[in-house]
Amino acid sequence: MEFFCYHRDRPGSLPLREKLIEAHWSYMDRFESQLIARGPTFVGEVPTGSVHIVDLPDPVAARAFAFEEPNYQAGAYRDVLLRRWRNMLGRTMWDFPGGMQGGNRYLVLGFGTGEAADLDVPADQDGLIAYGPLLSDDGTNWLGTAMLVQASDPDTARSLLTVHRYAEIEVHDWEFGGRR
Repeated sequence: MEFFCYHRDRPGSLPLREKLIEAHWSYMDRFESQLIARGPTFVGEVPTGSVHIVDLPDPVAARAFAFEEPNYQAGAYRDVLLRRWRNMLGRTMWDFPGGMQGGNRYLVLGFGTGEAADLDVPADQDGLIAYGPLLSDDGTNWLGTAMLVQASDPDTARSLLTVHRYAEIEVHDWEFGGRR
C-alpha cells in the first residue's frame, strides 16, 4: 500500500530541523527501498515541510512511519497529512525522465469535494514526477489528489488539476530530497 505523508513545519523550527538532519536522514535510510518520492517544500530558501511517498504494509505501519520520524518526535512539525495514495505513474521520482535537477518543481495538493476527479493521469505527462489520488485508509474514498511536478510556474502546476472539483488547492515549491 502506498501512502502520501506531508509533515508541515512549525514556524521557527528551522534550527531544530538543522540539528536533527542526520537523525532524519538515518531514519529515512531505513525505508530507502520503499520510498517512491521524498523531498522538502520551501518558501524562498526556508524549508516549510517534508514530503514522503512510501510503500508500507498497512495504515498502522504508515502511522508509525509518520509519527516516529525524529523531527516529528522533537516537535519540529506543526501537523502531518497522511493518506493512502495510488502511484498512477508506476515509478519512483528517481525514474523521472527530467532528472533530479533543473526546472521549477512543485508539490500540488488538491483537497477534494464531491465526486472523484483527476483519476486519470493528465495527457501531458512530461513534467509529472509523481501523481496519484489521496484516499481513505481503506482505499475506497477519494479525498483529493497529490502530485510532484516540474512546471514553469505555480499556476501552470495548479492547472493540471480540475480546479472547480477541489475545495482547496495548495502549491508548494519542492525539490528532490535525500542525503546531500
